[in-house]
Amino acid sequence: MFKGSMPALITPFTPDGELDLDTLKKFVEWQIDQGSHGLVPCGTTGESPTLSHEEDRTVVREVVRIADGRVPVIAGAGSNSTREAIGLAQHAESAGANGLLIVTPYYNKPTQAGMIAHFTAIHDATNVPIVIYNIPGRSVVDMMPDTMGELAKLPRIVGVKDATGKLERVSQQRITCGADFVQLSGNDDTALGFNAHGGTGCISVTANVAPKLCAEFQQATLNGEWGKALELQDKLMPLHIAIFIEPGLVAAKYALSKLGIANERVRLPLVGLTQSTKNAVDEAMQHAGLI
Repeated sequence: MFKGSMPALITPFTPDGELDLDTLKKFVEWQIDQGSHGLVPCGTTGESPTLSHEEDRTVVREVVRIADGRVPVIAGAGSNSTREAIGLAQHAESAGANGLLIVTPYYNKPTQAGMIAHFTAIHDATNVPIVIYNIPGRSVVDMMPDTMGELAKLPRIVGVKDATGKLERVSQQRITCGADFVQLSGNDDTALGFNAHGGTGCISVTANVAPKLCAEFQQATLNGEWGKALELQDKLMPLHIAIFIEPGLVAAKYALSKLGIANERVRLPLVGLTQSTKNAVDEAMQHAGLI
């Protein structure tokens, strides 16, 4: 259903901090031309915490419109308020999104039973496939494989973006959720091992900057061409590392500015990269053959 390289899209801003829809269109077209297998707007990399609800709805609507069915769009629609998440999810569905990316509720620290209730409520209020986003480092809670297995029994909860960093989770979730449950890595640096364990793709930050290489890497793993995948991993690894020295979306925007695709503008509380990190990103882009 969902597989391959799917960039967690940055959200471009104008110099005065408003949505830059012209750049967004250019960026989406470039991603599709470069071979990305899907698009994920309004995730954390898209600065969803600082987008207004109207901006969120606008970005999702525009990405779906520009993609025009050429690749699937999985819209970020999560919140730590179940009622708010349902509203975002219903809008994404009405805009034509092919799927929803719903993060585990952050800050209020629900129990495993609370997470089941949260995702069940969103499932029952919508009619499109849902991908669970499990990222304990940001949300503080970790959805256990048994909990995910319970949710996988629901017909429209179809997969997970796993950013736990625990490669054994793929095998554990194959046991609890079934081999057909879509497992997508949320970590670029371990995507090779993730797919070797049974994953089928990555919702990627690096793919913002290197969509062609990331798509080729993912396709190689899907084809079982592990030698080719390892070569591409070696080419991409310095970029994976450099992008996450500081918050990944900031480095992704800097790298895109080097490519002439978007500017570096981010919203507070994020700020621009330090010079040392810029230097590391520059070197990594050169290593990957991007500049």
